[in-house]
Amino acid sequence: MTDVLVVGAGPTGLAVACGLRLHGISVRVVDSAPGPATSSRANFVHARGSEVLDRLGALGDLPGQSLRAMKITTYLGDKPIMNLRFGDPGMRTAAPPMVISQAKVEAELRRRLAELDCTPEWNAGLVDATADDAGVTAELSDGQVVRAQWLVGCDGTGSATRKLAGVGFPGVKLSERFLLADLHLDWNLDRTGTTGWIHPTGMLGAMPMPDPDGRSDLWRLIAYDPGHDEKPSDQEILDRFHDILPERTDDPDVRILDAVWLSLFSVHRRLADTYRQGRILLAGDAAHTHAPFGGQGMLTGLGDAENLAWKLALVVRGRAGEALMDTYQAERRPLAMEVLRGTSAVTRINVAQSRVGRFLRDRVIAQLFNQPWIQRWATYTTSQLWVSYRKGPLGSRFGRKPRPGDRVDDLKCVRADGMQSRLHAELGGHWAMLLPKDGAEACAATVRHALGTYVVLLRQVDDSFPDEVLLVRPDAHIAWRGRDDAAALLRWLDSALHGGRAKR
Repeated sequence: MTDVLVVGAGPTGLAVACGLRLHGISVRVVDSAPGPATSSRANFVHARGSEVLDRLGALGDLPGQSLRAMKITTYLGDKPIMNLRFGDPGMRTAAPPMVISQAKVEAELRRRLAELDCTPEWNAGLVDATADDAGVTAELSDGQVVRAQWLVGCDGTGSATRKLAGVGFPGVKLSERFLLADLHLDWNLDRTGTTGWIHPTGMLGAMPMPDPDGRSDLWRLIAYDPGHDEKPSDQEILDRFHDILPERTDDPDVRILDAVWLSLFSVHRRLADTYRQGRILLAGDAAHTHAPFGGQGMLTGLGDAENLAWKLALVVRGRAGEALMDTYQAERRPLAMEVLRGTSAVTRINVAQSRVGRFLRDRVIAQLFNQPWIQRWATYTTSQLWVSYRKGPLGSRFGRKPRPGDRVDDLKCVRADGMQSRLHAELGGHWAMLLPKDGAEACAATVRHALGTYVVLLRQVDDSFPDEVLLVRPDAHIAWRGRDDAAALLRWLDSALHGGRAKR
C-alpha cells in the first residue's frame, strides 16, 4: 500500500508529490493523459510561485529560460492610456516573476520528482474511489487497483476525484469567450512587456513568450470574442486572429508567420464546497477555478500543494492527528475566495461594454494604474507574498508582526556546521527553528522530539528577532514565536499537531 495516491500530473499534483517525497512519504502520481503536456494556457509564475518551486528544489534554470516582461501598456486606439510596471516587491524573494510556459514548469517539477524516485504514470485516470477509515481503494483506467492511505485529487476543473467524492462545485460559467494563440508574428512591438488594446469589438492582449528555437517573434495572444456559440476549429481561430490583429491594434502591416498553439476558453467561476472528504483531498483547479487574468491559477495551485504536503506528511508519519488536515481548507479556501473575487472583477473591467463601464475603465481606472503607489500595490497583490494564515486555526491575530501565520522573509542564517545560508533554502522538506545567536537548546530539543529529523536548527545572523525563537513551517510561514520557553512551545506543538488549533 502506498502512503498517498496523487491524481493529476499537472503543476499542483507534481508539487504535492515533490513535497511529500521530501518528507519521506511514498507517493504514486497517476494521470489520464497519454503523456506530458507540450503547451498550456498558463504562462506566468509570480514571486510566490518562484519561492515554492525553490523550496521544492524545482526552480532549476526556469529563471534563465523565462522572460522578464514586467510591464503592461494599454492602448485606446493608437494612444497609450496606461503604463503599469511590475517591480521587485522588496520581500527577499527567491526569484522575480517569470514569463514562462506552464509546460516548462511541469517539466522541471517532473525532473525534480524523478530525483526523488517517483515518476508519473500516464494513461491511468481515476475511474472509481472507495474510502474507509483506514484509506482509499482506487480503480484506474488501465485496470490497476491501488490502495493508499490518502488520495489527493489534483485533476483539474473536471476532476473525477471531486465527483467520486461527492463534493459540490457550485458557481457559474460566464458568457465571456476568449481566443488564445501562440503565434510567430512579424511586427514592431516592444518585447519588454505585455501590450493590450481596448477596442469596441473587444480587448486584445499580447505577451512575449520565450522561444526554444531562439526566435524573438513568439507571442501569446488573448482576444475577447463574444457572440459565438459553436466551438471553432483551429483554422477558424487562426482566421479570427487574422481579422482581429490589424483591426484592434490599428496596425495593417502585422503578419502572422505561423501558429504554434491555438485554443479558447470560457470563464468559469467555481469553488468546491469542501477541500476534504474523509481521506480524499482536493487541490488546485479541482478545488477552485476562475478567470486567468492576473496569472493566479497556477500560483494558487502551487500554494495549495505546499500547504497540503507538509501537513499530510506529518499525519502519515504519525507525528500529527487527522485534525491537522482540517487546517488545510481553513487556510487555503479563504484565499481561493479572494482570488475568485479579484479575477472576476478584472474580467468585468476587461470586457465592459456599457457606456459607464467603458468610461470607468478607460478614463478612471487606467489613470489610477499610472500612479506609482497603485503599481506597487499591484505588484504586491498579484505576487501573493501578502498571503497570511494569522486568522486561521494555527495563527494569531495578536502580538508583534510578523505573527504566527505570517510569511517570514528569506532571512540570512547560520547552519549548525557554521556555514551561512538562507532560511527558505533550508526549508525544502523541513521545518526550521531560527534560534538566537546563543542559547535556546531546550526549545531545540523540544521541537526535535515532536517533529523528528525533518527540522533544521539555524542561528540568526542579523538579530531580526533578538532573544526570540521562531519555529518556521516548511511553507515559510511562522508557526510559533516566543522567548526561550520550551514548555510554551511544547503546548503549542501538542495543540496544533494533534488538535489542529493553536492555543491563544
